[in-house]
Amino acid sequence: MGVSNEQKIADLEQQLVQMRQQLMQAEKMSTVGVLASSITHEFNNILTTVINYAKMGLRHKDEAIREKSFTKILAAGQRAAKITTGMLSYARSKGDHKESFELAQLVEDVLVLVEKDLQVHRISLVKNFDQQPSTVVNANQIQQVILNLIINARQAMDEGGTLTITLSENQADQFAEITIRDTGCGIPPQVLPKIFDSFFTTKTADEAGQGGSGLGLAMCKDVIESHRGRIRVESTPGKGTAFTLKLPLAKGQTGFIHSEAINKAG
Repeated sequence: MGVSNEQKIADLEQQLVQMRQQLMQAEKMSTVGVLASSITHEFNNILTTVINYAKMGLRHKDEAIREKSFTKILAAGQRAAKITTGMLSYARSKGDHKESFELAQLVEDVLVLVEKDLQVHRISLVKNFDQQPSTVVNANQIQQVILNLIINARQAMDEGGTLTITLSENQADQFAEITIRDTGCGIPPQVLPKIFDSFFTTKTADEAGQGGSGLGLAMCKDVIESHRGRIRVESTPGKGTAFTLKLPLAKGQTGFIHSEAINKAG
């Protein structure tokens, strides 16, 4: 007895789901590749710190100097552990599981991975976390979107610039918002309507083969919409671009105001 049309359609739909998951994983690994150089450099700095202070601790008998050496080594080790944990968490696939998260923590975990990359490219970072909304999300997928947008922003600022990340909440619409704004080259008006189309890109792959696939923003849009959210973009050529992610607030969100309205780094 032959396979029914309904079964064929079901099989094709399952294959499509699997292919989309594989595509997202490939895009994720591509993003990791973009950060590999700066993260390797950061680990080299950490190892240099550990080695130099270990030598100092062995050389000196003074208790205060030895304590300082051990403190510096401990701090360097904790920094390395934080980066490693972030990389492992980002690279690991967690299926479609969703749970409540503070968006500030999701963003901070991503910034651990890109901090050195931003410094290398002379990008100052401004964090406006006066509000800290929570939302029910697949943390891994949302972090992938955030990381993709941050890397895009950095690549748009060839001569350095400012990256501003703002968290806010709209109680009336029951949405949490993440806005990622750069001071880069901007997007031409004739290109803007196409940027979320699959395989559309204005980039070319670099020497390492990174970029130019046209999958990043299309993937971002798919992820946000799968969370019943929205993504919008505003851009002015020569002045910069802002992407805003809108995600449904977690039930019971109270509109908590963080004690530090604006944090700056960079």
